[in-house]
Amino acid sequence: MSLWFSHPLFLPSLIIAITIVLWATSLLPEFMTALLFFAAAMIAKIAPPEAIFGGFASSAFWLVFSGFVLGIAIRKTGLADRAAQALSARLTDSWPLMVGSVVLLSYALAFVMPSNMGRIALLMPIVAAMAKRAGIADGSRAWYGLALAVGFGTFQLSATILPANVPNLVMSGAAEGSYGIHLNYLPYLLLHTPVLGWLKGGVLIALICWLFPGKPHPPRELIPLPPMSRDEKRLAWLLAVVLVLWVSESWHGIGPAWTGLAAAVVTLLPRVGFISGEEFSCGVNIRTCIYVAGILGLAITVTQTGIGEVVGNALLHVMPLDKESPFTSFLALTGMTSALNFIMTANGVPALYTTFAQSFSDATGFPLLSVIMIQVLGYSTPLLPYQASPIVVAMGLGKVPARAGMLLCIALAAVSYLILLPLDYLWYQALGKL
Repeated sequence: MSLWFSHPLFLPSLIIAITIVLWATSLLPEFMTALLFFAAAMIAKIAPPEAIFGGFASSAFWLVFSGFVLGIAIRKTGLADRAAQALSARLTDSWPLMVGSVVLLSYALAFVMPSNMGRIALLMPIVAAMAKRAGIADGSRAWYGLALAVGFGTFQLSATILPANVPNLVMSGAAEGSYGIHLNYLPYLLLHTPVLGWLKGGVLIALICWLFPGKPHPPRELIPLPPMSRDEKRLAWLLAVVLVLWVSESWHGIGPAWTGLAAAVVTLLPRVGFISGEEFSCGVNIRTCIYVAGILGLAITVTQTGIGEVVGNALLHVMPLDKESPFTSFLALTGMTSALNFIMTANGVPALYTTFAQSFSDATGFPLLSVIMIQVLGYSTPLLPYQASPIVVAMGLGKVPARAGMLLCIALAAVSYLILLPLDYLWYQALGKL
């Protein structure tokens, strides 16, 4: 027992385990748990400060921050109401239609905007204004459903589009760095879209309509909005430039986070921008920003301390990988990804899983590329919200309680593993990937 306590990974594992339990159970506010993690990790010196506080240097953190700022500007200038009226005129006749349109819009935007956080920042104020016009009150179960539709539609469905999701990019980089395998856009889309895009999207819509029922009441006569003001036009041009820069990232090489941050700075400039200092201090949810930094810092710390590699090796030895039982092996690899998701979160899982892919391929007889691809279902289906920071951000922007997010997470994961996983296996076989 004393040897176990003296193991160099004991203290880091204990701190990380307590942090995860606190996030999973919501015994403390999420941002408070993140602050406790920072304090405990630094006092115990379980990793260098640049790892523990690495979330603050992450592009995801600055996308969250700039998303809050741009969201304030979009609402203040009236652009959100204008876009919401255009949508609510056609998409609020029924609750399934309204939920379905939000999920579809979240998914469609992933084809042209590479950043999960950027899409959420753009959509949330528009969806909030649309909900208000449809008579759905803030803090109601129906509103929680719409906010979660943005978060889940943005993160989970975008996993089927190679450049639209951070874990996808991590997986692509790890596959190329470790094995020289370059993932291609269209084959990736064909492999994942039918099951993890279309079918999962339909399941998501059905679950939201069931778990978060609503009854929209759109106005019978829409009051025409006045012509666009000067501020609306200026902000629309700014957002158009940001969108173009996001879409063309591969050409100019500037990440979406830094483009978004530059736009946020412009909106805050005196006499040039749209937001006052008081509006900034009231509108930016620092609690959510700290929470996101904590999640990202924890994932980096898990990698830096070697905990992730230890867990990965342990899973490799206990998982039933067998060339004679391909479905069992498929199920085991997906389950392994889900298990890693608890300690590394979605952004960190592909970096570790992909390094073991050759060993998994030898044990199962599956082609190496197929083994790499199998992880997508696992990391794109979180069992708890903290495992996917975009979902956390959407919940923060929509002020959705943790219990509501957990309920949808667990329900969607249950359907995904019981129904979609076997269908995904059959689709791999139909394409000759197994």
